[in-house]
Amino acid sequence: MARMHSRKKGKSGSTKPVKTALPSWVKYKSKEVELLIVKYAKEGLSASRIGVRLRDRYGIPDVKIVVGKSISEILKEKGILNEIPEDLLALIRKSIFVRKHLESNKHDEPAKRGLILTDSKIHRLVKYYKRTERLSATWKFDPKKTGYYLE
Repeated sequence: MARMHSRKKGKSGSTKPVKTALPSWVKYKSKEVELLIVKYAKEGLSASRIGVRLRDRYGIPDVKIVVGKSISEILKEKGILNEIPEDLLALIRKSIFVRKHLESNKHDEPAKRGLILTDSKIHRLVKYYKRTERLSATWKFDPKKTGYYLE
């Protein structure tokens, strides 16, 4: 797949193997996995961190095979899902860090371009999440309201 802001092709990503059967070494039932997911979500872990922890500590290779639903779907059912999606939150954090860097390094042109590209990715994701109704129609990204700017 091509990169978003360059003309390069990029490296191909890995894909999960297509498996529908539960591996024999998994000894957890679907209710136990759901309880673990809710427990870790209440501790403040994101959906991807919960998946990594279940894989590394409990030997659960894929939650969707065990439970039949993704981690995000389980969190949505329980009402614990974050208001802002995880990938959008990561881009917002990156934008804040670049803005903070540019305050002390005003002539850093590559960082300015990186900020423009990051903000355009944020706006593109916001459009997608509004269309799929994951974000409210009135939600807007404003860097001055992110908590870093105290003007």
